Amino acid sequence: MTKKKETIINVSLIVALLVVLYVMEKTLPSTAMIFTVLKKGAIYALVAVSMNLLNGFTGLFSLGQAGFMLLGAYTYGILTIPVEQRVNVYQYFDGGIVQFTVPVAVALVAAGVVAAIFAYLIGLPVLRLKSDYLAIATLGFAEIIRAVFQWDKLGPLTNGSNLLRSYPTFKSVLFPFIVSGICIAIIVMLINSTYGRAFKAIRDDEIAAEAMGINLAHHKKMAFVISSFFAGISGALLAMYQTTIQASMFKSAMTYEILLIVVIGGIGSVTGSCISSFLFIILSEWLLRFLDSEMYIGDFKVPLLRAGFRKVVFSIIIMVIVLFFRKGIMGTKEFSVRGIYDYFKNRSGRKAAKGGNSND
Repeated sequence: MTKKKETIINVSLIVALLVVLYVMEKTLPSTAMIFTVLKKGAIYALVAVSMNLLNGFTGLFSLGQAGFMLLGAYTYGILTIPVEQRVNVYQYFDGGIVQFTVPVAVALVAAGVVAAIFAYLIGLPVLRLKSDYLAIATLGFAEIIRAVFQWDKLGPLTNGSNLLRSYPTFKSVLFPFIVSGICIAIIVMLINSTYGRAFKAIRDDEIAAEAMGINLAHHKKMAFVISSFFAGISGALLAMYQTTIQASMFKSAMTYEILLIVVIGGIGSVTGSCISSFLFIILSEWLLRFLDSEMYIGDFKVPLLRAGFRKVVFSIIIMVIVLFFRKGIMGTKEFSVRGIYDYFKNRSGRKAAKGGNSND
């Protein structure tokens, strides 16, 4: 398959997906659970891929994604709340100190930039650490930033422990898919560039990478900043999805969920992170919800079904996936049109060869 033909097929599949989503929006009720899954799945796919860029492709074990998502969410909310609504939102802080509004697209980019700036500043001392120490330091940053944003002294900017609301949200499922798709495409292009190859070299062997002339500190900082930039954008998208922002939402449990998605999909696989994101949301938000409610078949009460049982079953499913897929669903492989084409081509070739041998 030629590169041109592969590109045409990929573009056609993307357009077909967007058309299907558009038709679904026009035919299904807006309250359908499938839209919740699609919107949240697209957002989590972006943040999982951004985390995989750092943990999977560069070999840096960071647990600060929730903190960078918080920065992105607050930046978006602060910049897009209409001026006339600020008196109501910042009712305890005299309308706040920001008295202007920017377009949604500008606010999304600003969300990523603010997260990237904080990542650069945090990375100066933190990236000197390795392995578990780096994870603890970045996790500590996420917890500190969550506490600081609830501080009343910052209330005129962050609204303290109160909610940010009344900012623009997305009504269409196409919006998070398009934004996440563009961001993931940029990450993929980065991974396939010379910088991406340098990241992988650092992951495989830092000493060998440095001997080849790769500046370890520069490339680690670059990966950290870029990962945080896209985490900030995903935080802004999550704010749009949830319609309100409060720092208490961005707990360490959110980072653990994202890490779980990356591990299940495959550390070092972009498509694995995307697939596992939707799988995670489908199981946790949709298919297993009936397990939290009591059920009767006639007069017989189905045992075990009660509040919280969904989490038990979900944990068992995760354990099974980890046991049978030690490196995740995709491992380090990528799902691609070329891979499918080569698979069926090789399979048909083997069948033809076997048929020719039998005739002989």
